[in-house]
Amino acid sequence: MSSIPPEDIWKAVLGEMELSLSRAHFTTWFKNTSIVSRDSNSVTVSVPNGFVKEWLENKFNRQILASVRKLCNEIREVRYIVGQPKPEPARQDISKIIIEKEFQEQSAVDQSQEIDKVTHLNKKYSFDSFIVGSSNELAFACAQSVAANPGKNYNPLFIYGGVGLGKTHLIQSIGNKLLTDVPERKVLYTSGEKLTSIIVEAIRNRTIEDIKSVYSRLDLLVIDDIQFIAGKDKTQEVVFTIFNELHNHNKQVVCTSDRPPKAIPAIEERLQSRLEGGMLVDINMPDFETRLAILKQKSVERSSPLTDEVLSYIATHIQKNVRELEGALNRVIALAQIYNRPPDLKEVKNILTAYLSVPYRKTSPQAILKTVADFYNISSADLTKRSRKKEVVKPRQVAMFLLREEIKLSFPEIGQKLGGRDHSTVIHACEKIKKEEGIDEPLKNELTMIRQRIYDSFEHSG
Repeated sequence: MSSIPPEDIWKAVLGEMELSLSRAHFTTWFKNTSIVSRDSNSVTVSVPNGFVKEWLENKFNRQILASVRKLCNEIREVRYIVGQPKPEPARQDISKIIIEKEFQEQSAVDQSQEIDKVTHLNKKYSFDSFIVGSSNELAFACAQSVAANPGKNYNPLFIYGGVGLGKTHLIQSIGNKLLTDVPERKVLYTSGEKLTSIIVEAIRNRTIEDIKSVYSRLDLLVIDDIQFIAGKDKTQEVVFTIFNELHNHNKQVVCTSDRPPKAIPAIEERLQSRLEGGMLVDINMPDFETRLAILKQKSVERSSPLTDEVLSYIATHIQKNVRELEGALNRVIALAQIYNRPPDLKEVKNILTAYLSVPYRKTSPQAILKTVADFYNISSADLTKRSRKKEVVKPRQVAMFLLREEIKLSFPEIGQKLGGRDHSTVIHACEKIKKEEGIDEPLKNELTMIRQRIYDSFEHSG
């Protein structure tokens, strides 16, 4: 029987699944999962509830088994049981009402990565381990400045960019550096989704003033993916109050999003103004040199040195984001562990074939229109109306552009699907968006995210 520890097997499976799924789907189906036992020809995976158990058995079992067998060929079966990871004893906290509630929602994977129970910061994230390149050097410099002088230089600091580019690493590095310098500082890292959940529950329990009081006493509040509070009026009201209280007392706020504040739909104007009142900085896709440096550092950290030829091959062919880079590297390192030697280039090409090939992707006009409408927080019907409001015109032009680019509809067909518009209107919209995509980085990021959601929704429909 293979001597690879069960936790390493599951890490490799998670790395592979994360590459093949959207972030939302990966979190939904693989949060709080782990291999709890293994015998000669099977492994048993613990899942948090019966719904996840049924889904993994019916939808992902074949893919999971294939991933496991790449490391342990003798495994013939994957079983699933419902079970929860054991809770760890709580440390001193800022407020039991909020901090313990949030920590209970951390995944088993997070806990294994040394998540601090009070701050929720991952201790592995630091400025020293962040690879700086042309795509992120301004964001890095701003983050260091904030850590050195919280509440003074850039407040709030707002970092935006696509998935897997290092935003979370960077903002958590701020908190870890601040606590290294001044351990008694009160720091909290949370997400837009978790913050919304906490506020909704507090409203239901009539403890909203407690929430405001707890967060307003922080020295540093870090909110990841703040775009998730869009459209949630009460949450935005509470967040605005907290921001004002912290700002008035020179306390630091740091936020991330997949887009700049002005591009977040259904966000209050006063909150948008507050977010834009400090420093806005973006992170883009890393260039080749940065990707190569990241791979070299990660391979050293994993004590699995690989040849420059292999690392250059990965850096050349995996370009989308850092998360995909690490996923590909994990597969290669797993191969090295199996053979007990660094793999050669031919072996690496074979094992990465699935990730390097671009599968045929399909979608439908309905999927494109719905995804665009959802992304900009309007209704699908708004796209076909004669409204000239700015918040509708741009999404309509984006929809026209994507209908043309992704499924090659004719200009008259596109006009027909969007309220019977003339084909000249469609041509103008497509040319406008195509031109702006090349010079407007936020729009380029928006189009990337919309395309990803279009194909994710289509692949998982039905």
